[in-house]
Amino acid sequence: MNFQYSFLIALSDNSLWMEIDFLQYQVRNGDTLTSIASRLGMTSEELKLFHNSHCQKMDKVWFESLNDVKKIFVPTNFKTKAEKEQERKNAFPSQWSDSFWAKRYTVNETFETPYEPSVNIIYTIELNLSKDKNTGRHILNYLQSDFKSGGNTPDDKVSSLSIACMQSIMPLEFVINEQGKITGFVDHKKMTNTFFKQRKELEEFYIGEIFQNYMNTFERNINDEMFLLKQFQSTLLFQTLFPTIGWFQKKTKWKESFYLVQNSFPVQCEINIEQENEDKDSVLTVLKGKITELCTSQEIMRGIKLQESTSELASGNILLEYTTHTKNKNLLQAKASVLLSHEDEFIHQHHINITQG
Repeated sequence: MNFQYSFLIALSDNSLWMEIDFLQYQVRNGDTLTSIASRLGMTSEELKLFHNSHCQKMDKVWFESLNDVKKIFVPTNFKTKAEKEQERKNAFPSQWSDSFWAKRYTVNETFETPYEPSVNIIYTIELNLSKDKNTGRHILNYLQSDFKSGGNTPDDKVSSLSIACMQSIMPLEFVINEQGKITGFVDHKKMTNTFFKQRKELEEFYIGEIFQNYMNTFERNINDEMFLLKQFQSTLLFQTLFPTIGWFQKKTKWKESFYLVQNSFPVQCEINIEQENEDKDSVLTVLKGKITELCTSQEIMRGIKLQESTSELASGNILLEYTTHTKNKNLLQAKASVLLSHEDEFIHQHHINITQG
C-alpha cells in the first residue's frame, strides 16, 4: 500500500514530540472504503469512523466511493473488537496460580459504629504456598504478626492475651482450592494440640478468673473445626485477600454472597464490575455489591435470620478493589469496604487496605 508516513507530530511549543498511531494513505483509482479496509483487517464503517476522527472537518468521507478523495487516514496498529477483548482479558488474572499472592502484606483495618470510637488495627501477614506431593492439595501457610492499634502495640493484658492465644497456633495451614478459596484446615487436630501445650505457658503469665475464662472460650472455639473455619472465612480480610479468580474475567453483573459481618450469615448481593488500566504495568478491578436478599440490617448484625418472612431489604453494600500486575498477575493491592445502615443512619462500617510489603 502506498502509505505516506506521519509518525511524529510537533506540539505547540515545538519542544516536545509525541508518537501517533496513524498514517496517510494516498487513494488510487478504483479504491473504495471496503477495499482499503479489507487490507487492514477492518470494516468499511470502522475505517470511515477512524478517518473522520483524525481528519479536518472538510476532509471527512461519508460514502463507499472515494471519488475526489485524495488521502485517507489509516491506523498503524488496528485491533478488531475480538482482539481488543482478548487483550483486555489477558491483562487480568484468568486462572489460579500460586504467584497471585506476594509473600508478605501489610493490613490496615478500621471498624466504625455510631456508638463507639472507631478502632484501627495494623498487622502483617506472611503467605507461603506449596503443593502436597501425596494428596495433590494446595497448602497455604499463613502467619499473622506485628499487631498495632492506634499506631501502638496493645499493652492491656486482655488484648495482649488475645494476640498471644492467636500467635500460639500460628502459623496456620489451610487447604486452598483451584479458584483460590480457603476450604479447610490441613491438620485441625495438630492445631488444637499445639494450643493445649502452649496454654500452660500462657497461664503462668495471665493469672486470674478473667484470663482463665478467655482461654477456656478460645480453646472451645478452636476445638470446633467448622466454627473456627467460618471465623476465618467470614472475615473481610479473607474474603478480600482470597477472591474467586473467575471474578476478574466477568463482564456483566452477577449474584454473589458475602459475609458483611464476621460470624453472621452470607448475604446475597448483586455485583457490578468495572475494570481499567492503572498504568502500563497494573490494572484495577472494582466490584460494587448491593444487597438483594430479603433480610434486615439488624439480622445481619446479630447473625440470626428470623423465621418470619420480611419484605424489608437491608440497606448496605460492599466494595472490593484489586490492583494486579498485567504480566505476572500478582496481587499488588486490595481494598474493601462494607457499609450497613438503618433508616438512613449507618450502624456498621468496616474498611480494609492490604498492600504488599
